[in-house]
Amino acid sequence: MSAIPSAAASDVVIETRNLAKVYRDFWGRSKKAALKPLDLEIRRGEIFGLLGPNGSGKTTTLKLLLGLIFPTSGEAFVFGRPATDVAKNERIGYLPEESYLYKFLDAEETLDFYGRLFGMPPEERARRAAALIEMVGLSRDRKRQLREYSKGMTRRIGVAQALINDPELVLLDEPTSGLDPIGTREMKDLIIDLKQRGKTVIMCSHLLADVEDVCDRIAVLHQGELKELGRVQDLLTVTGVTQFRAKGLSPEAAEEVRAVLARHGASEIEVGHPTTTLEDLFLEVVRDTEARPGRRARSASSPTGQAGG
Repeated sequence: MSAIPSAAASDVVIETRNLAKVYRDFWGRSKKAALKPLDLEIRRGEIFGLLGPNGSGKTTTLKLLLGLIFPTSGEAFVFGRPATDVAKNERIGYLPEESYLYKFLDAEETLDFYGRLFGMPPEERARRAAALIEMVGLSRDRKRQLREYSKGMTRRIGVAQALINDPELVLLDEPTSGLDPIGTREMKDLIIDLKQRGKTVIMCSHLLADVEDVCDRIAVLHQGELKELGRVQDLLTVTGVTQFRAKGLSPEAAEEVRAVLARHGASEIEVGHPTTTLEDLFLEVVRDTEARPGRRARSASSPTGQAGG
């Protein structure tokens, strides 16, 4: 068995090594390869996006990390411990794609219930519930039963229950599902706020814009296989093209152009690389996968721009 990585010696919160999951039928025959061998490292304090269409392996990956299902092969470590060790879940908050909440409880009662599951004393439960209800913007609806909540309000209280134990790691499965543009923006702002509070966040989504302006790094999954991995800006940068829209322009030539512009009175001159959109990148990955099924991830960039696990 492979050695368990030391969490104290590294800022790696999650590591997977050839992690794979194959669902089988009643007779044990292979039915679906939900996740093909996956190697990932997710570091403390980053927002990491798992991007892919429905059925690409995103939710399967989260369930493997939580220990809700067991891998067919490979290993996963969370906080330096095997993902199958359920004790580590005390440090994790989880928002499933569908929040299974008790509809006849109000917001305060819901958070009190989940606080009890973590063995929190009454005073701490009340304090955490009040702070979280304020954080997710449900103060005016704290006494309404959840059956009266809209989809957006239900997602917000779902995020609050995922944070009741003040987790270090937050797993969000389709957090903006069913939200209108305003609710989506508020949810993304909340996710960014979690990072500022020192949390590590993993969010699954098939909504490209949600991932593009929130995540530090992304992994694109398709048909259970990792296709792209890296920093969002790096993946979207069009290399070899400057803001002058001139292909193949050398740095020296760019400086000459800058000097010419400056001599003609131009100010605030910027020379850099334009980017494509995450939607274009995603469509390119899917189309390329269909054309070349065996293609694997072209990049494994870490948050610092260095190759990672």
